[in-house]
Amino acid sequence: MTVLLDVKHLQTRFKSRKRYIHAVNDVSFQVHEGEALGVVGESGCGKSVTMLSLLKLLPPAARIEQGEAIFNGDDLLQMNSEQIRKVRGAQIGMIFQDPMSSLNPVINIGTQLSEPLRAHLKMSKADAWERSVQLLDMVGIPEPRARLSDYPHQLSGGMRQRVMIAMGLACKPKILIADEPTTALDVTIQAQIVDLVKDLREELHTTIIWITHDLSLIAGLVDRIMVMYAGYIVEEALVDDLYTDPRHPYTIGLFGSLPDLGGQQRRLTTIGGAPPNLEAIPTCCPFVPRCKYAIDKCKIENPPIKPISGSGESLHSIACWVDIRDRREA
Repeated sequence: MTVLLDVKHLQTRFKSRKRYIHAVNDVSFQVHEGEALGVVGESGCGKSVTMLSLLKLLPPAARIEQGEAIFNGDDLLQMNSEQIRKVRGAQIGMIFQDPMSSLNPVINIGTQLSEPLRAHLKMSKADAWERSVQLLDMVGIPEPRARLSDYPHQLSGGMRQRVMIAMGLACKPKILIADEPTTALDVTIQAQIVDLVKDLREELHTTIIWITHDLSLIAGLVDRIMVMYAGYIVEEALVDDLYTDPRHPYTIGLFGSLPDLGGQQRRLTTIGGAPPNLEAIPTCCPFVPRCKYAIDKCKIENPPIKPISGSGESLHSIACWVDIRDRREA
């Protein structure tokens, strides 16, 4: 498969008064053309900051310390403001998790939706307006022409999110990043949004990066999953491999917190403790205070992410010193 985005050794930190918070630590991954990649982890694990770093949408307190992100032969992290603006929306689109705060409350939907079309594709105002009607119809909004005159507060949460999806797809980007786009929606609307993205992916052949904290939500949506913890990638695998044979203790804990939809009643497990303080880059495994499988080496050295032995072509990698299968059977 063709590599569309190649990220190497990305490190991002935030300055808070006299402290530094190391939010993303030496993250490397690839995104292939046409695939759907899921990025999973609890709040604060670095999944959103990783993607915002690529598009340089970070707040002033944030700084990219090192790394490269090769897209179309160019390093996104080395681009100046004018260069990266030509990439955002046109080649890499993004759906933010809160459409109410992402959409401008005093500008109607049609103007906001047609703006990227005019800026990136140089469409006339009339053509951009007609294309906006087509986009709203594509994402399943009824009476799309009438909705163009509406303001964000006049739409439901689900419809606002559909508008955000339409904006993200407006210029037919090569990559669409969805940053927890269903977080504020009820489960019925969540399912509709997931189905919509799946259908649009098949129709438009768009590469998807879906950020979420919910493993159950993306089971049938993505091809590959990347699990993040404390700014690191701790496990990466094809979706079937991860769901049938999770290997990192953190991933196992995430699955244990999901209800069994097969009807079997069981007590949900919890991951005790709290994420580490990221004022300093961890020298040991960042998950060790919460891990029941930890050995002495885990407390001394932070494991690199490596393919598991015998994984062959499964692309299953973990950052762990312990073979969980042996410990679980013991």
